[in-house]
Amino acid sequence: MSKSRFTVQQITFAAVVAAAYAVLSYFAALFSVAYGPIQCRFSEALCVLPFFFPAATPGLFIGCLIANLLSPYGALDIIFGSLATLLAAVLTSRCTQKWLAPLPPVLCNAVIVGGVIAFQQTSGGGSFAAAFLYNAATVGLGELISCYVLGSALLGVLPRIRGLARWMRPQEQK
Repeated sequence: MSKSRFTVQQITFAAVVAAAYAVLSYFAALFSVAYGPIQCRFSEALCVLPFFFPAATPGLFIGCLIANLLSPYGALDIIFGSLATLLAAVLTSRCTQKWLAPLPPVLCNAVIVGGVIAFQQTSGGGSFAAAFLYNAATVGLGELISCYVLGSALLGVLPRIRGLARWMRPQEQK
């Protein structure tokens, strides 16, 4: 029998991250800031977690997939929006500087989600380029707020929590 790649603790951690992401996204939807060209999901702050905890990556993907089930952009956002979060999480887990950790979610979502929204808006006609520039900028701005303001706060607080140190990547415990 082969050894499992993920431990029970990592799977549990990913599940908790997925649930937190979905709940925080639905909470943001109550304020009409979770979906649309101007979006500032509180849950996106969690996208910095792979910097310390690579096991958060699948949880972010699944949480985003669940959250995007309510998206007004349908299957495109469910698929590509969730893949944008997965790509961002993988890139964040590879960051070596804490101040760079929020950047992948900002860029991935601005480009991919901005493109999905622009495609949906221009499917009946109109300039895709103009719609893309607008949506990439507004989605990117929401991501900047979520990831660099809220996410940076997480990056500052998490290393100070004694119980988490043993779960963090070894190079980040210094």
